[in-house]
Amino acid sequence: MSLPPLFLLLLFLLLGAGGLRAAEPGAAAAGGAGGGSSSAMEELATEQEAEESHRQDSVSLLTFILLLTLTILTIWLFKHRRVRFLHETGLAMIYGLIVGVILRYGTPSTSGHDKPFSCSQEDRPFTTLLVNVSGKFFEYTLKGEISPGKIHNVEQNDMLRKVTFDPEVFFNILLPPIIFHAGYSLKKRHFFRNLGSILAYAFLGTAVSCFIIGNLMYGVVKLMKLVGQLSGKFYYTDCLLFGAIISATDPVTVLAIFNELHADVDLYALLFGESVLNDAVAIVLSSSIVAYQPTGENTHAFDAAAFFKSVGVFLGIFSGSFMMGAVTGVVTVNVTKFTKLHCFPLLETALFFLMSWSTFLLAEACGFTGVVAVLFCGITQAHYTYNNLSVESRSRTKQLFEVLHFLAENFIFSYMGLALFTFQKHIFSPVFIIGAFVAIFLGRAAHIYPLSFLLNLGRRHKISWNFQHMMMFSGLRGAMAFALAIRDTATYSHQMMFSTTLLIVFFTVWIVGGGTTPMLSWLNIRVGVDPDQDPPPTNDSFQVLQGDGPDSERRNRTKQESAWLFRLWYSFDHNYLKPILTHSGPPLTTTLPSWCGLIARCLTSPQVYDNQEQLREEDSDFILNDGDLTVTYGDTTITANGSSGPHTATTSLDGRRTKSNSEEALERDLGAADHEVTSRGTRLVFPLEDNA
Repeated sequence: MSLPPLFLLLLFLLLGAGGLRAAEPGAAAAGGAGGGSSSAMEELATEQEAEESHRQDSVSLLTFILLLTLTILTIWLFKHRRVRFLHETGLAMIYGLIVGVILRYGTPSTSGHDKPFSCSQEDRPFTTLLVNVSGKFFEYTLKGEISPGKIHNVEQNDMLRKVTFDPEVFFNILLPPIIFHAGYSLKKRHFFRNLGSILAYAFLGTAVSCFIIGNLMYGVVKLMKLVGQLSGKFYYTDCLLFGAIISATDPVTVLAIFNELHADVDLYALLFGESVLNDAVAIVLSSSIVAYQPTGENTHAFDAAAFFKSVGVFLGIFSGSFMMGAVTGVVTVNVTKFTKLHCFPLLETALFFLMSWSTFLLAEACGFTGVVAVLFCGITQAHYTYNNLSVESRSRTKQLFEVLHFLAENFIFSYMGLALFTFQKHIFSPVFIIGAFVAIFLGRAAHIYPLSFLLNLGRRHKISWNFQHMMMFSGLRGAMAFALAIRDTATYSHQMMFSTTLLIVFFTVWIVGGGTTPMLSWLNIRVGVDPDQDPPPTNDSFQVLQGDGPDSERRNRTKQESAWLFRLWYSFDHNYLKPILTHSGPPLTTTLPSWCGLIARCLTSPQVYDNQEQLREEDSDFILNDGDLTVTYGDTTITANGSSGPHTATTSLDGRRTKSNSEEALERDLGAADHEVTSRGTRLVFPLEDNA
């Protein structure tokens, strides 16, 4: 299953490298327009130059493939030796650094043939330029501005030029599978259990962090100007943009270690949920800051109208991207439900892949944010489309995006190490770098501790101090911060921001990521808990619990701490949307009014009636009707089929009202419902398997 994703990644990278070749000065000729026929020697020289360019493209791609191969082999060695002080992403960065040093200092430079020409008649640069050279016209493409002091230091090493990828390659090719996989593999049980806290950390926390870092860095910039270390323009909006970029957390190293050690599920959910939504918020926030354009002569002064316009841009982009991702996911759901595509798993998987990837590009083409769109598309696909896929396609899609996510993420971290030596416009300022580290620490502290205090006022299960310290420690920066920083490096301020972001990513991945395991031990955070499942039953044949025991407390905690908005949405989703969009859920003939019988029969899939046991997603949904609950103990079978309808609640022997079908389904979706029989205040909880 790893060959198709690898082939797709290579194909996309080849396309990206081809785009780079067209973007280089003197790389593409538009064709001759006069001057007679070319001589045989000139044609031969052109063919040789094209062949050399092709060879260098192949070598540059081979370099990254070998980096990934070496990283994978070393990861296996680390896992075999149980080494946890360095994550695979940090390892990829180290290999990238080594290759960057070799390319920078070990490969010879080509003969310099760049010659500056003056175009004093023009007041702006052109995207494409046609140059007449001895009667032949050649096409040149704009790459960016070069400061006058570096006009004679333009990179003459063609190999270093080849390995410098266009930033759009990261956004349009490498980021979509990473973000989609985050949404498609979301563990909804623990995510929705902490939904309110996750939303607070992701939205309010990211905004607080952005403005604190931005204002602190503005003070640092003023200090640099005072001591004479600022040689270019650096505005307040640039500082806010840096705050938005560096607020994008990526605790991939910490979460990977949490997975291996099976750390506390609530802590895992808080960190994972925050990082998933935080990336989306950070990119929309950066777009809003770029859209801030005050009126008047000073375009960088505070303007109330421009501020509220930026707020409107933030809300519009985020909501529009969210709707576009959800709608694209629903379209895929309907295609997979109302066609016989499941009879052809290869076509089904290919369509799923293309529809998911096109969501990102469609959002970007419409002026929205592809990261937000593809994230919510992944969540929608996991919740609905997954139920409609054939068994083979389910396995294929999960493995496909898991492999793409792994390769793309490690490719980005390898390129980070490479970019430290191959990027031509680095600006390192010690004052700015030290100030950035201090600002990030203070911004993260102002983000975690005050919000945790406010959230604990309404949470039944408090976010403990050791959890808060771990979340504070786990604020790593990674692929999203790097991609946002490298997307625009045209100005002096943006080049300094990119160089500083690169160093921050190195430090957090190596130092903070490597200290995760000792920090877990020092903070006494429990490990050995499966993040995908609830604790298993005891080894006894059955367990007698008087009154409300710890099991009941855990179940009540799940119900109470699941956001009320989610519980309201879930009832509507389970009774209406799931039956309409998927092959699971109760038939619409039992949930809609009787006068809607014709519509209900048309929209309800025949599989809903045929399947007695509903479809189950591996990491979330497990929806069963009351009549489907069967517990076997020895030779005795107990079936909970006493309900008169799918929404009718039953009454236990002691007169207490038991849960309705919708309530039971919600608890199973969140992984909190046990199969139990209630009898006069004493609950007998029978295990699903005989452990004797």
